[in-house]
Amino acid sequence: MLLVLCVDLDDDLGRKTGIPTPVIGDDDVTEAAVALATADPEDSDVNVLFQGVTVHDELAAEGEAVEVAAVTGVDGPDVKANRAVGAEVDRVLAELSTGEDVSAIVITDGAQDESVLPVIRSRMRIDGVRRVVVRQAQDLESLYYTIKQVLADPETRGTILVPLGILLLIYPLVVVANLFDVEGAAVLGLISGGVGLYSLFRGLGLEETVDGAADSVRNVLYAGRVTLVTYIVALALVLVGGVQGAETVEAVRGVTDGSLPPSATVTAFVHGFVQWLAVAGVTSSLGQITDEYLAGRFRWRYLNAPFYVVAIAVVLYAVSGFFLPAAPGVTALALADLAMALAAGTLLGVLSTLTFAIAESQLPSGEPT
Repeated sequence: MLLVLCVDLDDDLGRKTGIPTPVIGDDDVTEAAVALATADPEDSDVNVLFQGVTVHDELAAEGEAVEVAAVTGVDGPDVKANRAVGAEVDRVLAELSTGEDVSAIVITDGAQDESVLPVIRSRMRIDGVRRVVVRQAQDLESLYYTIKQVLADPETRGTILVPLGILLLIYPLVVVANLFDVEGAAVLGLISGGVGLYSLFRGLGLEETVDGAADSVRNVLYAGRVTLVTYIVALALVLVGGVQGAETVEAVRGVTDGSLPPSATVTAFVHGFVQWLAVAGVTSSLGQITDEYLAGRFRWRYLNAPFYVVAIAVVLYAVSGFFLPAAPGVTALALADLAMALAAGTLLGVLSTLTFAIAESQLPSGEPT
């Protein structure tokens, strides 16, 4: 049996007409084509559907056992769209189960839709592929209309017009820079950097990532999440800790006549930085615990986080202080002091784990949503 398969990878048929897919049968595909043509006469998938009906009728007139169907993907990444097409092809084959081998003639409107051919080939033999190209009058008016339609698309405008506009601004910006005694090379460097960043942004597909991040921030603001405040406070504490760590390095270098090996530099920085890092960690973890409690997802074991942070900070502070000489801002520890600090950090972590494990087994906590 031969199957004429019309492929609409980005689901224009479903999105614009609301017709459920896959569509199977000569009459149903014709009705779907008419509905899509009514909703959007300029959509090229209209021609794909009518071409599929035409091929079906021609083969049926020759006595061929043939059926026509239209399958769609989704308006999204190619992988997701291809998987959706594969699922619809499986449904078509299940409804056409006649015991005969089924081969396909695939009808598409371009190379993008043809990316799904390996998916179809994994399910049946493909006897042919026909790409529908709409004939247009090759005059000036048609060319103008085509350019106008292409530039009306928001994605095309962002991809073509923005870099073109930046490039056209190079000369006038250099002229203005020369009027203010600014080197033209600096202007060219800034413009080149801007174009490069824009190209990376578009090439890596970061639009959805940035939009998703903006939506997440907006939702956090509207929902009144405590973590938003605590994360900002934690970031400020980390910055202060970095400054304090640098000052500790300079203080240790001052008492050692400037001779400070790299390992000692790292140790001094950690000694000055770890206190602020511990406070930042406790602050952020308390904010997260508060949000989990308000959302009804609280678990007693979540309270381990601030105690673990403090325990780790105590150990790092003591170890770094043991290896550093006495200096302003440095707590130099003896071996006995180091042993007590390590024991205290270990006990703090173990006792918090046991305490909250017992609490979780004996006391109620919120059910996850």
